[in-house]
Amino acid sequence: MPKQIILATRKSPLALAQAALVAAQLRVALGIETELLKIVTTGDRQAEWSLEQRGGKGLFTSELEQAVLRGEADIAVHSTKDLPGDMAAGLALAGYLPRADARDVLVLRAGVVTPASIATGSPRRRLQVARLFPAVTFTEIRGNVDTRLRKIAEGGVADATILAAAGLARLGFAVWPGVTFRPLGCGEMAPAVGQGAIAIQSRADDAARFAVAFDAPTASRVTLERAFQTALGGGCHTAFAAHATDAMLYFFHDQTGPRQLPLTPTDFSAPTETARRFLAALGFKL
Repeated sequence: MPKQIILATRKSPLALAQAALVAAQLRVALGIETELLKIVTTGDRQAEWSLEQRGGKGLFTSELEQAVLRGEADIAVHSTKDLPGDMAAGLALAGYLPRADARDVLVLRAGVVTPASIATGSPRRRLQVARLFPAVTFTEIRGNVDTRLRKIAEGGVADATILAAAGLARLGFAVWPGVTFRPLGCGEMAPAVGQGAIAIQSRADDAARFAVAFDAPTASRVTLERAFQTALGGGCHTAFAAHATDAMLYFFHDQTGPRQLPLTPTDFSAPTETARRFLAALGFKL
């Protein structure tokens, strides 16, 4: 195992915070030091794009993957929910850090109890939050987490937005002036596949060397979630969610609405078969 490796990451504050967590874990578990290769992805450059209309597949991950494949970096750090269900040949997921809080958080401008408008470009979030607030209207919002918080606090964009609890925590945003945070339980809003988990991607031949540093329970749950994603071909344009705990799968799709499906330990041992069996029972033709 080398004493120092290069870690590819996006340049956003949240991405750098996540890269720092991975670097710390590699240092503690394997005695490896890291150097950062900071990359601006297509998704970062096209800040005005509607991810739903343009499609978000690989927009925040492909440049990092190519850096690993070219040998410019040894591993790439991703927000797991940004990863497409398929992966470029020659790459593998070496593992995940222990998953943080996977819930979504409704961010309300101070004084707002029932939002009339919510800024989110996510079909998954729109369809689920509309069940809580049937009269709500939607607009899109892009930008880093602090930009989105500021826009809601200042007003004019919308009464509220929705952000990931894990991202807020990793940036240290327990509070923000002018807004209130309302966490949404998984039964209210099923999280995106891999939400709250940081993925570590490497060349396929190197994955086993790094895997021992990372969290096996998180890998087991996220692998099952990603099996649903792969079976359905889900992307940023799809209103779809799958979140696994030890005993329950929280599922949402615009064809089925919300579902809570009990899980047993054997369901995690063959994730592809489990996903296909569950989806067939829900009426999907795969």
